Amino acid sequence: MDATRRPHRDRDRRPGHPGQYREGRSMTDIAASAATPRITRLPDDFRWPGGKRIAVIFNIAFEAWSDGQAPGIGPMGNVLKPGYFDTNAHSWASFGVNRGIHRLIGIAEKHGIKTSVMVNGVICERDPATVRRIAELGHEIVNHSWGMDVIPVYLDEAAERANLRRNHDLLAGTSGTAPTGWISPRGTGSLISSRLLAEAGYLHHGDMNDDDRPYVMDFGQHRIVAIPLTMDVNDLPTCIRYGQGPRHMLETFEDCFAAFRERETAPLMLDVTAHTHVMGRPSGAWVYDEIMGRVAKADDVWIGTRQEMARYVLDTI
Repeated sequence: MDATRRPHRDRDRRPGHPGQYREGRSMTDIAASAATPRITRLPDDFRWPGGKRIAVIFNIAFEAWSDGQAPGIGPMGNVLKPGYFDTNAHSWASFGVNRGIHRLIGIAEKHGIKTSVMVNGVICERDPATVRRIAELGHEIVNHSWGMDVIPVYLDEAAERANLRRNHDLLAGTSGTAPTGWISPRGTGSLISSRLLAEAGYLHHGDMNDDDRPYVMDFGQHRIVAIPLTMDVNDLPTCIRYGQGPRHMLETFEDCFAAFRERETAPLMLDVTAHTHVMGRPSGAWVYDEIMGRVAKADDVWIGTRQEMARYVLDTI
């Protein structure tokens, strides 16, 4: 599978159910199957396009769960007893598909900023027109697994490959553009996810939190850019995990952005993430709007998508 090309129409789009969990494998066995890549990190004199020292990426998480599944968290906070379907959490998450995605994409279009949109494969079956429109507007479609309940770390290698292939073909066939990047649900890939993605021709992988700038992972014949999914300015942990209001996210951004510009001298990246079912609501969307407006006015910042960042890094180092 080449992530830079659309798949052939006759390719099997359903190579197996992705929810196949690994059983009976020790951590030693799993670790042994993960090839160790050669890492190349960006030097302190690296600069983004236009000689900029700071890069900002705007992410939109357009998420859904498999049929019969609901989010493990919701606005009420307390978890139901095992065996009961959480209708409250399910309805809360459905807002993202019904309203949130349109509001957040509209904000990005107002500012003329292209975003990286994480899309689950199941959304291609439920709302293909919206996925197609996002791509037609020039936003990047990032492969985000079949559903939020299908997390690579739970899958064996065959199931992980099948999940990647299935969703790649679905997203490419629906949007008209093959995805070149991947972010796992919960940002939790397996120990072999980076290698599998690199072998599949993907340009970037976002399940990292171990740097404040991207780096290159070289698996021999295949390279992939690790682009951290930073949690500093992310509505889900801010508003749901820690129970803060939207204004707190704006204040965090202000402090972080000021520190980047006034206290740091090395190249840095900051990504701002809004989930369609969280900050896609009027009560929170204004913060995404405000942050975009401030970044757009900053002449010392490069704004790009994850795909653009990955291509630039690969062309530079």
